[in-house]
Amino acid sequence: MNTVTRPRILVIGAGFAGVGCVRRLERKLTPDEADVTLVTPFAYQLYLPLLPQVASGVLTPQSIALSLRRSKKYRTRIIPGGAIGVDLKSKVCVIRTITGKTINERYDYIVLAPGSVTRTFDIPGLTEHAFGLKTLAEAAYIRDHVISQLDLADASDNPAERAARLQFVVVGGGYAGTETAACLQRLTHAAVQRYPRLDPNLIKWHLIDIAPKLMPELGDKLGRSAQEILKRRGIDVSLGVSIDKAGAEEVTFTDGRVVPTHTLIWTAGVVASPLIATLGTETVRGRLAVTAEMTLPGHDGVFALGDAAAVPDKAKGEEDAICPPTAQHAMRQGTKVADNVIATLRSEPLQPYVHRDLGLVVDLGGKDAVSKPLGIELRGVLAQTVARGYHWSALRTNVAKARVMTNWLLNAVAGDDFVRTGFQSRKASRLKDFEFTDSYLTPEQVRSKVEGPAAKSS
Repeated sequence: MNTVTRPRILVIGAGFAGVGCVRRLERKLTPDEADVTLVTPFAYQLYLPLLPQVASGVLTPQSIALSLRRSKKYRTRIIPGGAIGVDLKSKVCVIRTITGKTINERYDYIVLAPGSVTRTFDIPGLTEHAFGLKTLAEAAYIRDHVISQLDLADASDNPAERAARLQFVVVGGGYAGTETAACLQRLTHAAVQRYPRLDPNLIKWHLIDIAPKLMPELGDKLGRSAQEILKRRGIDVSLGVSIDKAGAEEVTFTDGRVVPTHTLIWTAGVVASPLIATLGTETVRGRLAVTAEMTLPGHDGVFALGDAAAVPDKAKGEEDAICPPTAQHAMRQGTKVADNVIATLRSEPLQPYVHRDLGLVVDLGGKDAVSKPLGIELRGVLAQTVARGYHWSALRTNVAKARVMTNWLLNAVAGDDFVRTGFQSRKASRLKDFEFTDSYLTPEQVRSKVEGPAAKSS
């Protein structure tokens, strides 16, 4: 069989779902059975659950960026860019490369795992002034920014400016927001000891969420335990509250409070990648409606999974239950969808995705954590051991495991470093600048790109 006639499998996204799928395809397919192509802006898999620890400096950025090219057996072709539209009828994916060039990539089978983007609302000033925490660049940038606020406050003789720079607001009482507030508060608490001109009592962290409970998935008891830990550290937790408007130097809460601050971190949930809207197919709460086998009804050779797909949660036994957008589901969906792609190639029956949730872990930094593995509620050092043990075991490569463990041990022994690494630039970068959500095409624009006279195909 020659190269031209081999089926072309196109995988969109290098998150837990996409990488899990590609690795499985490489192991189970012979080189002559199909050509595999992966579309991703970066040739690494990002271990998202540990981003708050990168933002706080406990882990280095490289330790949670797992190279896709490290394996000598790696044979997948990587297109460095992002999918901005898909024409299901023509079986063409429109890709914008990292150089800005737009290309058309044809496929026989497509696996849609573009993940999610930060969920925002029509709040004045939000995208212009808030930081997100979905990318490695954002985590590194936030660390630089927080430390720079201490530097600027220390250098300022203006009491109002000093107070504003030492107030920090995190929106989102889920895992990302709670861990971010907890980890960064520990960073500033330790760092302020190196600033003798600053009053530690001026440093104030606010964690707010419109929901009535903190991390409701953990249950009432563990949620209250986490809230008590945060309050004990001096973090002001406000529930039933959100942002009314955001400015460069202050944030207004919906309860009327105005907080002078230069730091607004927005982690109030995620939504499916805008790529899903280019398909023009049915969605469930913004996620692509798929079968339990993760196929798209009415379209041969189209599979979808991860945060961007509403995969039925068969393990729950409820008719309308869909899998939550978590790493443990995405990893397992990746291997299952790869098996189903291979089954399609070999004219074998497809298997549904079934996985019973293993529980949740929340690392609050230091010796503080709350975890619920297999429904068992844990707190303190034991919960911390379970949380870090879970994350460590989930890292895909031994090199990543060694780096993360070394970082943890070094931080435990030597403490934090309060160095700005230079990611900050003269031009401020906020939420709108990192996720490129304005790059996606409409279904009409996709059709024009595919059928236009200047359209090029691969």
